[in-house]
Amino acid sequence: MRQPAHGGNLAWAAALAGCPPDAILDFSASISPLGPPNSAIAAIQSQIGNLKHYPDPNYSELRLALSHFHQLPPEWILPGNGSAELLTLIGRELAELAATILITPAFGDYYRTLRAYNANVLECPLSLVSQCGLLPRGDAKGDGGFPHEQLRTRRVTGHWSLFLDTGDRTNDKGLLLNNPHNPTGKIFSRDSILPYLEQFALVVVDEAFMDFVPPNEEQSLIPVVQEYANLVVLRSLTKFYSLPGLRLGYAIAHPDCLAKWQLWRDPWPVNTLAAAAAIAALQDTEFQQQTWAWLPPARNQLFQGLAEISGLQPQVSAANFLLVKSQESTSQLQQQLLKHHQILIRDCLSFKELGDRFFRVAIRSNSDNQRLLTALKES
Repeated sequence: MRQPAHGGNLAWAAALAGCPPDAILDFSASISPLGPPNSAIAAIQSQIGNLKHYPDPNYSELRLALSHFHQLPPEWILPGNGSAELLTLIGRELAELAATILITPAFGDYYRTLRAYNANVLECPLSLVSQCGLLPRGDAKGDGGFPHEQLRTRRVTGHWSLFLDTGDRTNDKGLLLNNPHNPTGKIFSRDSILPYLEQFALVVVDEAFMDFVPPNEEQSLIPVVQEYANLVVLRSLTKFYSLPGLRLGYAIAHPDCLAKWQLWRDPWPVNTLAAAAAIAALQDTEFQQQTWAWLPPARNQLFQGLAEISGLQPQVSAANFLLVKSQESTSQLQQQLLKHHQILIRDCLSFKELGDRFFRVAIRSNSDNQRLLTALKES
């Protein structure tokens, strides 16, 4: 069976470990261990009888729930079959521009959608150096002969400031980044991104992990989306609420842009059960507060435990995962953990800048985190 590019492939892991898929302890997919919320499960059960009907093609109730959640008019929101479907639509939009600047290492689906439409990609490397202060500029050549744009980051009060030295004009280019950044977990300050909305033709910010940042610390650009017709914010409802099997995300952007995308895609991309679960989850403030209370101490426990293991160097993260540098081959480590402990970690081979010396792990319960730390010490 082919090794997966994404995390969470339990069928592949179970085949390698020689056990049933449900015996695998999965640290490879960055999904909350607290969910799905009971409210979402109850909503799904309540809609079983409606499976004989088509969903509302306008998803009026879901868009209304999202509009209340974000304090935006419903026409600024477009639900999708996971953020992956919406990213595909965005790729078509970006391909119409002269080029797209992509912050790297980057989520593999960004390359998928940009290549699908033959978009011109300019890679901009994000230094993995974790110290405070100015970081070195990149000047290497990117794949396909594209020169890397230059980037610097600076840690400011717990956030990273983004400094792009783009050189040439950018008003005919797009910018694609995620915040918090995957796979490093860095979170860029909102103020450091805002200047690029004045410079680029289209700015796409994937905020798939922003929900994990408490409201008093989050750096979402959603509050300013109505001020910039060239801004698109992507959100996922599957990671925070532990609903990846339902495939649900949404885009927030100017209504004219969303109306155009609506014409490009198939009807009914979101199923009835997913829509019902999302509406319930958005209203579940108790679950949201529980998650914000759980994550920081659990993340710190795992970070400290990893830092104490010889040969491992975890990176500071604002998300529900940690990127870890290893002195040994992480693909070999992944196989050892599977075969001897039935634990799956995420190798970083799909991130060409990282290769075989980094791995990523989700934050799980304290007992699960301790099981991982014990297995790593024995490997």
